[in-house]
Amino acid sequence: MMKNITLGQFMPGDSVIHKLDPRCKLGLTLAYIIGVFLVKGVAGYLITAALVVFVARLARIPIKYLARGLKPLKWIVIFTAVLNLFMTGGEDVLVRVWKITITMTGLRNAFFFTFRLAFLVLGTSVLTLTTSPIVLTDALERIMSPLKVVRFPAHEIAMMMTIALRFIPTLTEEAQKILNAQSARGADFESGSIFRRAKAMVPLLVPLFVSAFRRAGDLAMAMEARCYHGGEGRTRLRVLKYSRYDLYAVAVMAAYIVLVVLEGVLL
Repeated sequence: MMKNITLGQFMPGDSVIHKLDPRCKLGLTLAYIIGVFLVKGVAGYLITAALVVFVARLARIPIKYLARGLKPLKWIVIFTAVLNLFMTGGEDVLVRVWKITITMTGLRNAFFFTFRLAFLVLGTSVLTLTTSPIVLTDALERIMSPLKVVRFPAHEIAMMMTIALRFIPTLTEEAQKILNAQSARGADFESGSIFRRAKAMVPLLVPLFVSAFRRAGDLAMAMEARCYHGGEGRTRLRVLKYSRYDLYAVAVMAAYIVLVVLEGVLL
């Protein structure tokens, strides 16, 4: 399961998506998230799926690899679907057994919320897979730089967010090593009830937290040894600037938003 986590990983490349300005990609990702929440019907999700496949092809990211990021969230997806299926009321009853009632509204909500969560994960994964953590830090800081007028720590917030993303694959790899070591010693993480499997994860979580704190301490010492004192007066190797590809990307996203809105109006 650990190897299926794609959020926070970066795939170097020279595709059109990789060359987009990171500030533009952040804005487009936000617009995409809003668009997903505006979807009202099946046609809207088909349009969203087409957009995700189109962007993944441009970024040269295999669809199977992108879909792997959904596997660690399968229990959240199942819980969301079951919760909406059985907890949504309505007069359009489909099945009624004892106190369990399934309505058409509940079935519809289960379908839509499940796909909404899936598309949110897929869309945000494209951002991290095509944008390096350093470039993402610069983009976040540039976007939040106007808030420095009110003494908002834009650089520090951007740095913390990027470090958190950067260490997701590192901690995932560390967790996989601990999992393999515990399995070699006879630990069983697969069989038994869900409570037994949760209890079996304790020997995995304790060393993982210890490793995370140790890495945090090493990172802090390394930053102090390099005389890091925040973003004041720092220069950047790469100067961010927009290109014509950013304009094309904005046009595609605008077309997506228009289609989704029209789909909701005509539904």
